Amino acid sequence: MRRIDLTKAQTARSSTIRDINRQIVLNYVRDRGPISRADIARITELQRSTVSTIVEELKSEGLIEEIGAGASTGGRRPTLLRLRAAGATAIGVDIKPSSTTIATSDLMGRVILREELPNSSRPDEMSARIIECVRDFAARDETGTVAGVGVSIPGLIDPDTGRAIYIPFFKWRDWAIAEEIERATGLVARVDNDANAAALAELWFGRPEIGDSRDFIMVLVAEGIGTGIVFDGQIYRGERGAAGEFGHMIVGQHAPVACSCGNHDCWEAFSSERATVARYLGRTTPGVGGDAGEGGARHISFSEVVERALGGEQAAIDSLTETAHFLGVGVSNMIVGLSPESVVIGGQITRAWSIVSALFEETIQRSVRRGLPSARIVASTLNEPTLMGAISLVLARKFGLPED
Repeated sequence: MRRIDLTKAQTARSSTIRDINRQIVLNYVRDRGPISRADIARITELQRSTVSTIVEELKSEGLIEEIGAGASTGGRRPTLLRLRAAGATAIGVDIKPSSTTIATSDLMGRVILREELPNSSRPDEMSARIIECVRDFAARDETGTVAGVGVSIPGLIDPDTGRAIYIPFFKWRDWAIAEEIERATGLVARVDNDANAAALAELWFGRPEIGDSRDFIMVLVAEGIGTGIVFDGQIYRGERGAAGEFGHMIVGQHAPVACSCGNHDCWEAFSSERATVARYLGRTTPGVGGDAGEGGARHISFSEVVERALGGEQAAIDSLTETAHFLGVGVSNMIVGLSPESVVIGGQITRAWSIVSALFEETIQRSVRRGLPSARIVASTLNEPTLMGAISLVLARKFGLPED
């Protein structure tokens, strides 16, 4: 039984039941379409007249469409409904340390247009580049159905204000990117941490068993380590959006690279893509080791290390398995502390799942004490989890209940 928080409690509006029914109908069309009005009424036990009224509203808003008649079950053939796929509904802005990708998508999350932008060292220039591209994408959509902009950022975000409190890789503080986008474009903008956004994308577009989970953790392996926590089917953000900063928990000493916070004992410093590259360079380049691997005698990307490992190169395999060991240590700590149903690993490391998955399991099984529940460890099926996360920030508002 959940205790009512009287400081946040609100009485139900007269439209609350109508809003809930509307979203139920919309989500049935999304998840089970093509589907008829009669089937929705039967499954939900809503009145046929209620379903018909809601369907007409959703059609007029351009969210669903009729696609013809289905098979007869003895009477008149039913008219089938599906989501309206034409036109852009969301614009996603995926900011990474290396570059920024901006894309439009339809209601199903299918990417329509995309563009990659070089990053700027200055937040005002970065805002200008993003706004110019968002305006261009919005102008190209002749249907006028773009509902908003979602922004995924590798840093600490205040979800209430849409401000980036701190982005370690850029050393930016208090970047009001949501406010700037809204003021310049007139579109509603939502901003979240990249790992939270990726977790949201797993809910909407990931494996069915993850979308059906009530509790899971998304571990995003990239230049850093991010974690998105889902409790009871909702992203858990904590006070001022600071939940999930597990990348800074201490798991050892003398890591191969510095964490984004500058320390050498954080989980991120042992388990990130940068750590893997540094390990590889330390094994293959004489005189290069530790932090020197980040900017040492020769450059190699994490993707190249993965390719070499898949090709059988032992130094690459050893570098990846060492990273997998430390990833497993951190995941074990989260399983013991939070007891999720599943842990989803996202990022390019999933391409090497055949190499690293057994070591994950071995480390976790050894670390989680006998008698305590473990969790499923699965690879994300999303090719671009943070871009899909940015898009999900918009689509989740379409398919979820409206916020006051």
